[in-house]
Amino acid sequence: LQSAGSRGDQARQLVIDLETRGKQAFPVFLSILRDTGQGDLADMLIEECECPPVSPQLVDLRPVELDLSGEKRDRAGLVLIPGGRGITSHCGVQGAKYYVCVVYELKADPCGHCLILNNVEFSGDSDLLTRDGSNVDCKKLEKRFKSLRFEVLTRQNLKAQDMVSELRELAQRNHSALDCCIVVILSHGCQTSHIQFPGGVYGTDGKLIPIEKIVNYFNGSNCPSLGGKPKLFFIQACGGEQRDRGFLVDCDSPGDEAPEGSLESDATPFRTLAGGTDEPDAVASLPTPSDILVSYSTFPGFASWRDASSGSWYVETLDNVLEQYAHSEDLLNMLLRVANAVSAKGRYKQIPGCFNFLRKKFFFMCK
Repeated sequence: LQSAGSRGDQARQLVIDLETRGKQAFPVFLSILRDTGQGDLADMLIEECECPPVSPQLVDLRPVELDLSGEKRDRAGLVLIPGGRGITSHCGVQGAKYYVCVVYELKADPCGHCLILNNVEFSGDSDLLTRDGSNVDCKKLEKRFKSLRFEVLTRQNLKAQDMVSELRELAQRNHSALDCCIVVILSHGCQTSHIQFPGGVYGTDGKLIPIEKIVNYFNGSNCPSLGGKPKLFFIQACGGEQRDRGFLVDCDSPGDEAPEGSLESDATPFRTLAGGTDEPDAVASLPTPSDILVSYSTFPGFASWRDASSGSWYVETLDNVLEQYAHSEDLLNMLLRVANAVSAKGRYKQIPGCFNFLRKKFFFMCK
């Protein structure tokens, strides 16, 4: 621009450059100038270029790809993306629309720890069957999260108390130099009494651990070095015994049909915890969780399906979605893709869901 000559010539050249980026680029640019206290510069551009004032109507822009490596931030550290992905904000007296994309920063390498607890074989007196296909799930997720820059630790076939010990050990580590933490649990599960997060998972001895107890090991009070950082939980386990046959809808193509003989569920009956409706590590007086997302393979109360040869529907789909979209989409959007794909499978139906207490968008950093 400096080579264009006078300030007026530079202004005209700037307008030309903006116009090449679409007819709405200049109005949005003016509105952002005013919103950031640079109204005089906006007035000068209008005057020098003899441009009419911008209409107060909102400007609708098509989404653009987010380049996290070169983003521009405002004084609060928020990512400003005209027309991009994020939280809609109306700026300036011109009323144009731009987006403030609040994103968790992942700069550490590795990004953080990923603990996978994979229970396949259960004791005979637990009345829980071997979870054939779970090792397929485990290997997929090990490979996937390593590729997403996480340090992966896998533990196999643990009793409930040993699972608790592994979770506590991870929560008690110093995560100050890391940006995230992931916990994956592959086991049998059931519906259980809860206050915060529904469901529970079993150790190989048949003893139950509530999901909310697992999550609360990592909350701000119990794991301060992860304060303000995303903590992600992926639970492949049944939420209950119910088998959902679904309901009829108009559909362009039939759902996937898996051979009935190869399907298994991770369900066990509803359990009420001994000594009341909850345990001391998960009572209502705990802080409200923040920066936490718990992704469930199925809706609370319903079975979660697993194929003995290809693994669970949830993990298989999650792995495929991460492979295709982790480089470009945020986690919540990808989980919607997972839910949509899994819901179309099989004779019995299943739909994953999540309890989301993240404060910002979460993007994986791919290698």
